[in-house]
Amino acid sequence: MDWFFKFPHMNDDSLRNLKKAIDEGFRGFTRAYGDMIEGFFYPLQQFLIYAERFMLKTPWPVITVIILAIAFAATRNLRIVGGCLATLLLIGYFDMWDDTMRTISMIFVCTVMSIAIGLPIGILMSRSDRIQRTVSPILDVMQTMPSFVYLIPVVMLLGIGKVPGLIAVVIYAIPPMIRLTDLGIRLVDRDVLEAADAFGADGKQKLFKVQLPLALPTIMAGINQTIMMALAMVVIASMIGVQGLGQPVLKAIANQYFTLGIFNGLAIVGIAIMFDRVSQAYGKRLQKHREVVHG
Repeated sequence: MDWFFKFPHMNDDSLRNLKKAIDEGFRGFTRAYGDMIEGFFYPLQQFLIYAERFMLKTPWPVITVIILAIAFAATRNLRIVGGCLATLLLIGYFDMWDDTMRTISMIFVCTVMSIAIGLPIGILMSRSDRIQRTVSPILDVMQTMPSFVYLIPVVMLLGIGKVPGLIAVVIYAIPPMIRLTDLGIRLVDRDVLEAADAFGADGKQKLFKVQLPLALPTIMAGINQTIMMALAMVVIASMIGVQGLGQPVLKAIANQYFTLGIFNGLAIVGIAIMFDRVSQAYGKRLQKHREVVHG
């Protein structure tokens, strides 16, 4: 009756050998192709370095004005702009400016990468039910996989540094971008598409001049969620050398520095709220514009 109380499982030696074979296979792949993969991601490393250098070397008043100008252009809301200003001033006053700029540059690069990769995949999913059925389970796995697990393969392939952390953050944060791009395009009214067909629009014209503009509010919601997930992953990515607000939090955990952890944690919260309010307000503006033009 042991089988009734203890679930039958693979023989211990067989299971051990299976795990060993997979590990050795991945190590062999790393030794054979690690340098080539590292060279492939070299432009991404340079992009991240330039973005971080710009944020750190540019005088803080200029960076503040740029951020506030972007916030006002996106929201047309002085209250949100004022909240962004107060957040940035508090971050600088408590001596977290440099780490915050590193984090913002990382989030910026991650968001650009997520859009560049996620938007085409979402478009392909929206145009083919077969592709959607294939990609959706992969996205389910990506969204439910513990975030620490993403660090293992990238560290084995690329070692410790900014690029492995960036790749892990992008993999963790990209599913909402893909899903909401697919959803937004699929929700475009069929009557509008039939009208586009009646005016002689081809597939490319319908995509870029009808479907994507009408799906933009939903796509903006995907960008918003991608940014939030990237910020959540920043602290974990600090374990493999990603600089920014995550490293002081990690240091605070290791050394039980309560104030250090709280201050930097609140800085991450401030950035998250700032990005969230700006992107949500911009999405609402796009929604109102769509209702006025097409309503």
